[in-house]
Amino acid sequence: MAFGHEKLDVYRAAIEYVGWAYRFCEALAGHRNAKDQLLRASQAIPLNIAEGNGKGTEGDRRRYFEIARASALECGAVQDVFQVCGAITVEENEKAKVLLDRIVAMLTKLGQRGYAVHEESEKYGFDPDTDTDADPDKKD
Repeated sequence: MAFGHEKLDVYRAAIEYVGWAYRFCEALAGHRNAKDQLLRASQAIPLNIAEGNGKGTEGDRRRYFEIARASALECGAVQDVFQVCGAITVEENEKAKVLLDRIVAMLTKLGQRGYAVHEESEKYGFDPDTDTDADPDKKD
């Protein structure tokens, strides 16, 4: 059994990035403040994706996806700090940013008004198109 957020490509990409950030920071000597910032921001990405995907309203979901997106952008900035300080090469920075760019693009789409992630209704044994109950939220 998997949680809904585990099915999202953006969540899996964010987990992959957290792994990269952890391995990078583990091998890095010094730069304590930037390391702490990268670890915190990288972990915030999947945590906010999971929390946002579990929210019941569109506005709440969007808010958490936007927070996750901001954390991904923050990670890119921290990587630039590492690069200017000589802790990461230009090539390593660009390679890690490819994954971050993908994450940011997906979170941008998820954060747009009207976009929501839903589970497959077939799992619950009903087809929403044939549901005959009145939907109080639906305007004809």
